[in-house]
Amino acid sequence: MSAKNHRVLPGFGLALGYTLVYLSLLILLPLGGMVLKASELGFGQIIDIALGERSLAAFRVTFGASLLAALINAFFGLIVAWVLVRYPFPGKRFVDALVDLPFALPTAVAGITLATLYAGNGWLGSHLEPLGIKVAYTPLGIVFALTFITLPFVVRTLQPVIEDIETEVEEAAATLGASRWQTFVKVIFPAIGPALLTGFALAFARALGEFGSVIFIAGNLPLVSEIVPLLIISKLEQYDVLGATALAVVMLAISFVLLLAINALQWWAANRHKNAEPLEVAAGKAGKEAEA
Repeated sequence: MSAKNHRVLPGFGLALGYTLVYLSLLILLPLGGMVLKASELGFGQIIDIALGERSLAAFRVTFGASLLAALINAFFGLIVAWVLVRYPFPGKRFVDALVDLPFALPTAVAGITLATLYAGNGWLGSHLEPLGIKVAYTPLGIVFALTFITLPFVVRTLQPVIEDIETEVEEAAATLGASRWQTFVKVIFPAIGPALLTGFALAFARALGEFGSVIFIAGNLPLVSEIVPLLIISKLEQYDVLGATALAVVMLAISFVLLLAINALQWWAANRHKNAEPLEVAAGKAGKEAEA
């Protein structure tokens, strides 16, 4: 007779029931209520609101700044994670703790701090503006704020994956004659690619919904530096609940489609990685290509 499987948590049926009830109360009901409220307008009116000049400008600023911030952190976050994992140096624990600061710091405090630093009379802004670089109260300031907020998502996603890659693999590739670039492209990047894509997706999704840190540095100028969350708040302050709900539903739909596409890309990258050759074999091939 086969031994019974013992689980710490309750049986599958009970645990699944708790899961569905919790997710329904926390996510499905609020989102369903929002969609139901927006349905009072009709599809045509929702599209008209979303395609308005001010709405389109807000969507461009929100998605453009979020995408740019996620791309910046995908590059620099990889460097930060690599340094924290691979190199010992004085103050390493302090630097590692700094990465989590955006998680602990209230977003409003982050926004006020960034606005103070990069304003025309701020410590950094007073040196940048004479060079023609205006950060505060511009779309560039939004990118700065979103980059600050989303950095931990990339770094913390990459760190455990980099830790699993043994340094002997890099040494083997170098011994076989592979250059640093060949080692990274042929050996390291295929291993960390899915995690990097996951970190990018998390950073992008977090940036789309950011509000507190942005409103203080953006300037909130319609058609220039206004983000969609702020436009929704503006409509609510004007008691235009249906208009705010319509924008929220459009934002939800666009975000859902983008995240679905990113998740499909992650699934493809993860399956490709599962079927990929071992790192040792990749290191050997990189060395052979260098010799050739």
